[in-house]
Amino acid sequence: MTDTTSNTNRSVLLYAFITVILWASAFVFTKVALVNFTPESLGAVRYLFASILLIVFAVIKKISLPSIKDIPIFFLAGFTGFSFYIYAFNKGSVSLNASTSSILISTVPIITAVLAMIFYKEKINKICWFAIAIEFSGIIIIAVNNGVFAINRGVNWMLGAALSFAIYNMLQRKILKKYTSLQSTTYSIFAGTILLGIFLKDGLIQLYKAPILQILNVACLGFLPGAIAYLIWMAAMSKTKKVTTVTNFMFITPLLSAIMGLIVIKEIPSYITIVGGCIIIGGSILFQKLNTK
Repeated sequence: MTDTTSNTNRSVLLYAFITVILWASAFVFTKVALVNFTPESLGAVRYLFASILLIVFAVIKKISLPSIKDIPIFFLAGFTGFSFYIYAFNKGSVSLNASTSSILISTVPIITAVLAMIFYKEKINKICWFAIAIEFSGIIIIAVNNGVFAINRGVNWMLGAALSFAIYNMLQRKILKKYTSLQSTTYSIFAGTILLGIFLKDGLIQLYKAPILQILNVACLGFLPGAIAYLIWMAAMSKTKKVTTVTNFMFITPLLSAIMGLIVIKEIPSYITIVGGCIIIGGSILFQKLNTK
């Protein structure tokens, strides 16, 4: 492996890790925001803030407009990665705690791996599947605690969000062959924000009535786990040879979310959560080692 390839691989892993840290914070701060916002309105306002930040980036970088023929795929990406995803994510967050939400969203790497095999013919050897099984066993251990997998509407919404985001990852793999990560993220978020526009009126009313700390919270949700995290995620996706190398990092999200939940909203993780988290991290490290061979 050349120094250039090695540096690229390290960059991919660093970008992916920073992204999942930012996304882990969304599980916690979304719970906080839902005190003053409905799920639909929160999604609309959150991505309005994200779009404003991306407009600034777009002006500074002087990015060109997308090709007219590519607009439909950006709206499809906006729907799967932002408008439907955040709608389902917020609906699920109403009845689920932050740790449980992150556990369910962590099924994304498995769904993505299957889709990557089908659409991009990515090969995942049996040992890598074993690593995925280890990671998922960690999720199951956490999930069984307090009976989180009891079927309810929140679980269904969160699994729907996971499937939607896995499809988004597949679409972005195609888009990034023609556009930069900044262009891809900007156009997709713009499209998603437009689709969420039907909820924007109520969102602005709720934003006006919200306390200043909640306004700052929603703005940060738009800026950090929203615009900036997706920019970094797309940078990782554009550099990696395998989609699964990047998406596998999402297995770490439940542990990070549990830690943040403890600090911010006093959700105390159990011993089982800690054990499951360690198994997830161990499986993720194993996957990364094996998937580069």
